[in-house]
Amino acid sequence: MEIYHFGIDTGKSISAFQSDFILSRIIQTEEQAHIGCVYLGEQGIIGYHQAASSQLLLILNGEGYVRGEEAEFTAVSAGQAVFWKQGEWHETRTDSGLTAVMIECDSLNPAAYMTL
Repeated sequence: MEIYHFGIDTGKSISAFQSDFILSRIIQTEEQAHIGCVYLGEQGIIGYHQAASSQLLLILNGEGYVRGEEAEFTAVSAGQAVFWKQGEWHETRTDSGLTAVMIECDSLNPAAYMTL
């Protein structure tokens, strides 16, 4: 399991075309990818299971706890991204709720754009 950061402080200011925003690059894929939004309510859980493909979980709101194959959980919050490799056992829990975007693709490489 790897934890990356994509918060506003990791982004770059974009001014092209009279724009004024910050872009935090996350990932680029050459293969088909599945992208979805995950809503975990209070005491929500994505149960312990094996990743069918590499997975990147981008925490947008809230906070929770994640683990890979190890028994102990790591706290995560908005602006962090959790990466699990294909076949890796993993779990996500929250006490108060969280919203995240999940990207699943066999060839994900989050280190190309984000920092650990």
